[in-house]
Amino acid sequence: MRNVIVTGGSRGLGLGIARKLIASGFRAIAIARKESSELVAAKLDVEQSNPGALQFVPADLADIEAIPLLVKALRKQFGPIYGLVNNAGMSADGVLALASTQQIEQVVRLNTTSPMVLTKHIVRGMMADGQGRIVNISSITAFTGYSGLAVYAATKASLIGFTRSLAREVGRAGITVNAVAPGFVQTEMTKSLTEEDRERIARRSALKRLVDVEDIANAVDYLMGDGARNITGTVITVDAGNTA
Repeated sequence: MRNVIVTGGSRGLGLGIARKLIASGFRAIAIARKESSELVAAKLDVEQSNPGALQFVPADLADIEAIPLLVKALRKQFGPIYGLVNNAGMSADGVLALASTQQIEQVVRLNTTSPMVLTKHIVRGMMADGQGRIVNISSITAFTGYSGLAVYAATKASLIGFTRSLAREVGRAGITVNAVAPGFVQTEMTKSLTEEDRERIARRSALKRLVDVEDIANAVDYLMGDGARNITGTVITVDAGNTA
């Protein structure tokens, strides 16, 4: 059973991705600060049909200095890591002019620095194994912009540049690196959107609807699978045509 790490995997999009990967035969290792009630329920559900396929490892990924030891412990406990989904992140709503420097640094640390450092330590093992899949969860705000999300959008844009360049670095080692850019999804991250906001976004989309967690999970699952072995350095946009 191939191991795939899913950061921010205790709820919402991360848990949805983990569930989809398990259905495709992977072992999903969810990393988050704490085990949510949703994750506990999912583990009980998965354990009945697929024992051991959903694992949880507590870690605060904003603690950059602890990441090397975390990766070492993951390899020791689970063996080779085949896939990594950099999904963990945070948003900071509000205009840039009123944002504190501390708040800006906090978002950049978790959304940009943390996945880069985590990938650095995991990709070393992938290179030694001669195979691996990395999927970075970006956002359509990376290339369209959204008022009040300047810092968040900047971090998500950085992941796209990171994806394209890293794909060239590690391709010769048999590793693919891609990004998925979701539109607005019904998760904890978008809870600040009003119903009016959601309707406006849906109207603006080619398909006149918002995307679901399952839609994003399907894209990640595809990139992890054998059918995507020759896809690297690209971005799959899943937004119901919001940016069409």
